[in-house]
Amino acid sequence: MDEALKTLEHEFRSEPGSFLLGLRSDLVWDRDGFTRLEKAMRAVCERSQGAEELPRWLAEGYYHVATDVPSWTAHPHFPRPEPAEYFDACIERLTDLADWFFRGEHVYIEPHTWPEL
Repeated sequence: MDEALKTLEHEFRSEPGSFLLGLRSDLVWDRDGFTRLEKAMRAVCERSQGAEELPRWLAEGYYHVATDVPSWTAHPHFPRPEPAEYFDACIERLTDLADWFFRGEHVYIEPHTWPEL
């Protein structure tokens, strides 16, 4: 299993030290953890483009991240990272990545560069 898949397996299982576990249980938005998750999701999307079949655990993970992270962080008392533009861009990125994963292509016109968050 390559590094991106290992990272996603760690994240999607919400294992100790994962961005998702910290977010859900400790209400902490770990910027480095988010970057690791986002880059791994993007790498897997690139490799999965046009695939006819997707592993269930990956599909469940992408769905979970795209639906639950916005829900968990929507609470008015959730300590969102600053600036607000960064946080909004992160939530949008998760949605875009899930869309790309399930459709097999992203919605951006090529050549597209994914800005660092």
